[in-house]
Amino acid sequence: MTPPKVIALEEHFTSPGLRALRGEKDTPVQRKLDDLGELRIREMDEAGIDLQIISENNPATQNLDAETAIKLARASNDVLHEAVRRHPDRFSGFATLPTPDPAAAANELERAVSKLGFRGAMIMGLTHGRFMDDKRFRPIFERAVELDVPLYIHPTPPHPAVQEVYFKEYLALAVAPLGFTLETLTHTFRLVVSGLFDEFPALKIIVGHLGETAPFLLWRTDNILGERAPMPRAFAEYYREHFWLTTSGAFSNSALTCSIAEMGVERIMFSIDWPFMSNRAGRKWMDAAPVSDHVRTLILGDNARKLLKLS
Repeated sequence: MTPPKVIALEEHFTSPGLRALRGEKDTPVQRKLDDLGELRIREMDEAGIDLQIISENNPATQNLDAETAIKLARASNDVLHEAVRRHPDRFSGFATLPTPDPAAAANELERAVSKLGFRGAMIMGLTHGRFMDDKRFRPIFERAVELDVPLYIHPTPPHPAVQEVYFKEYLALAVAPLGFTLETLTHTFRLVVSGLFDEFPALKIIVGHLGETAPFLLWRTDNILGERAPMPRAFAEYYREHFWLTTSGAFSNSALTCSIAEMGVERIMFSIDWPFMSNRAGRKWMDAAPVSDHVRTLILGDNARKLLKLS
């Protein structure tokens, strides 16, 4: 197989079991989420995307009861594995994990990586209102380190109490325009200050949307935490060592420039957030972004190939 040149990492689908459970309506976006074949590949081809790393759509299994989460996470991963088996040169996968049962989630991660060939896992934010820095989730991180695969922390709507206070009068802000950013930024910053990366110094975390403003905030957060809550290493040092960012849903030249300046170009990877964002729009932006051809090649595929150990 020719190594993929353009790789997109935050590209979603909905498995039949979770679609039925949630009673999703038949919309143009949902039809794309249902597709793991011709439609998806056609839109990839139109934008010159060689490989999608596909993941279950939000909220996956994070807020189900443990028994249901285990059953539907396994079913989701099996559905995705079959699609990858049919199109191995176009698709790969991030596992869905039943985080309500952390031990089962760790075991499903191992099955997905060792037996299904997946490249890591995507976790859709809060699990029954709990961030992943909660000690109960440590088995998942431990297994990810053992398997040497990254975990992708994806946004989900903020905690209901936050939504009530922040967004009650402005529901349009509650998800992608602002709520997702607040939830994921808080989530990932909590991982740093929790001591997680001292316990697991080889842990790798991916965050979409160019870090949900994290690069812009690194200096200020680092400067103030160094005085008020010192850790064994500087906050920014942890972040730059353990995090990779994708361009999913953040087609902004200024945000890209800031992210490269703060993180280094080797930590930036191309993504779309399909089908919620357009493959063509994302590729058009990246092809015209104010970076050198060498940097563009790293972002479009070389960095992902290295992190995910893709041939």
